[in-house]
Amino acid sequence: MATKLLLLPPLLLLILPTLILLNGPWKAPFRPSDLLPLLPRPVSWTILSSLHSAVDLLPTFIGAATSSPNSSLNWKGACFYNNTAWMVFHNKSSSPFGGGTLHIKASKAHSWTCIDLYIFATPYRVTWDYYFLAREHTLDFKEWETEAELEYVKQNGVSIFLMKSGMIGTLQALWDVFPLFSNSRWGENSNLAFLKKHMGATFEQRPQPWVSNINVDDIHSGDFLAISKIRGHWGGFETIEKWATGSFAGHTAVCLKDSEGKLWVGESGHDNDKGETVIVVLPWEEWWAFELAQDDADPHIALLPLHPDIRAKLNVTAAWEYVRSMSGKPYGYHNMIFSWIDTIHGNYPPPLDAHVAASIMTVWSKLQPNYTDLWNEALNKRLGTKGLDLPEIIVEAERRGSSFDELLTVPEQDDWLYADGRSTSCVAYIVEMYKQAGLFHPITDSIQATEFTIKDAYILKFFEDNSSRLPEWCNEHDDVKLPFCQITGKYRMELPDYNTIEPYPHMNERCPSLPPKYIRPDGC
Repeated sequence: MATKLLLLPPLLLLILPTLILLNGPWKAPFRPSDLLPLLPRPVSWTILSSLHSAVDLLPTFIGAATSSPNSSLNWKGACFYNNTAWMVFHNKSSSPFGGGTLHIKASKAHSWTCIDLYIFATPYRVTWDYYFLAREHTLDFKEWETEAELEYVKQNGVSIFLMKSGMIGTLQALWDVFPLFSNSRWGENSNLAFLKKHMGATFEQRPQPWVSNINVDDIHSGDFLAISKIRGHWGGFETIEKWATGSFAGHTAVCLKDSEGKLWVGESGHDNDKGETVIVVLPWEEWWAFELAQDDADPHIALLPLHPDIRAKLNVTAAWEYVRSMSGKPYGYHNMIFSWIDTIHGNYPPPLDAHVAASIMTVWSKLQPNYTDLWNEALNKRLGTKGLDLPEIIVEAERRGSSFDELLTVPEQDDWLYADGRSTSCVAYIVEMYKQAGLFHPITDSIQATEFTIKDAYILKFFEDNSSRLPEWCNEHDDVKLPFCQITGKYRMELPDYNTIEPYPHMNERCPSLPPKYIRPDGC
């Protein structure tokens, strides 16, 4: 028996070409990828890694199954190439609102061993199922939670999402996602690999020393700090943020000097001793020492000096007034995602879309009901309502003749006041400081700082464009002379389109951002 098992992998490799041919006009008993788990692990995972990635963990929206006899839903699955779905309402539970059964008829499987994995959602619930038999399947909703859910499903149906990579691909995607958040060399390499594959980042290694010998006399008020973390939970979060927004940095801070010439750093997104993520103004020495010795996310940091003409416009007194007024307030979670979503279709990396976003929010609201204000309050402001939960928000948007995907694109307003005060993410905090300090004059009133992503900020034509004016210590050991000063990090930082866009009214309110090119139309 042991001898037979040892012969299995070579035999499988011999028959793979034949199976590939069979997968053409004929139906194979199994597909080559279905056999990968039987191969030796180093071989199977190498092949799987080339076929799948963490992105494959995202479901694809197929459509919504309704009860209308003339609108049955048809699609091609990952396993079954012919699928049809429809809803039938009933009241088997004798409940006030009844229930329903989702019917899915699956046929024409590409092999005998494949599986289709699905997620089903309404604004009130999310569930899942998988199918490996060619027949009619049913998913029973014993009773609707509320009359609103019943009416929603009658009008809009039950949303169906397909895991297009199938069972094996989804498992591989999970395997790829976990290390993104690992505080280890494995995690760091996983983040680098993801960003190289999906954003075209290069991560060329810099010559040592990797930490600049900084003279703080060369740093001025308003100078921008672009930060990229590549390991641990912040590294994983930033990797996803970078991929979604097109930003080649994941965090930011800003420099300020007081009347005595002492250098400080303002930062939205600093973890305090209580475990809270807040806005702070710290002495440079304290902030820099933390980044070098205590930040275990392997931060790569670039100093972006303001252009002398821009620096001359900066009202330092107004800048200080703003940062002091925000000190100690919570990080701007409320509007973090809304700076990214400007369009209905042009901001979601495939297969992500507004339907998937709504389902993720629904799952989150069930798992973490105390943290739904991450978006509920912001969505209420877009509707002009108060206190609606996510299902009620979706239903209300539909009732008004709009949709959830349109609601997500409504520009954030800087003067919106949330339950815990004004909400500013790391970059909105800096752009708002620039606003208050006069850098956007005379179009200040038409700029919403909360609509800026990190990339939107570093492509502003605010920064030094003459390398001869950069400090002597700036990139002094690197043969590649960047247009900014990288002050720490093993890998050379990239900021595509850095310092290229002049400010204009309503900037960044309608900009697409699709990977891998992240093409930005003029005047969006």
